[in-house]
Amino acid sequence: MNRTPLRAAALALAAGLLAACAQSTAPESKFVLLDGSTRTTQELRGQVTLVNFWATSCTTCVAEMPEIVATYDKFKGRGYETIAVAMQYDPPSYVVNFAETRRLPFKVALDNTGALARAWGEVQLTPTTYVLNKQGEIVKKYVGAPDFAELHKLIERLLAEG
Repeated sequence: MNRTPLRAAALALAAGLLAACAQSTAPESKFVLLDGSTRTTQELRGQVTLVNFWATSCTTCVAEMPEIVATYDKFKGRGYETIAVAMQYDPPSYVVNFAETRRLPFKVALDNTGALARAWGEVQLTPTTYVLNKQGEIVKKYVGAPDFAELHKLIERLLAEG
């Protein structure tokens, strides 16, 4: 049996799914921030946004956090936002302590029920990071630490778009 056409069809389908995922609208979400305020994905429209699912117990997350801070500091005055979403299993007191001792300059949210992780594609591995364009579409997903040079180029391009 010649499997080449089948394999080609499967690859085309996978490429189509990846392309669709690359431009899918971010799920409607309400982020509960450490100060008790909320932000929604709707309110983030008009900005390029990085949504980072992380945990204080995740060594890669802790290691990448200075780069996420540096990325935020580099682009914050140009219509760029960051929301770091702590996973359900992360004790809120640990998250508050981490955010305060490291002076995280961006918004930090708690996912106490796990609803955010479920809504964003059953996020289980940390760090998982999404980049949203100004229209609220997911244009990139990273599982594990991003290539920050590549991420900065992507943010520059998205900020330049209308």
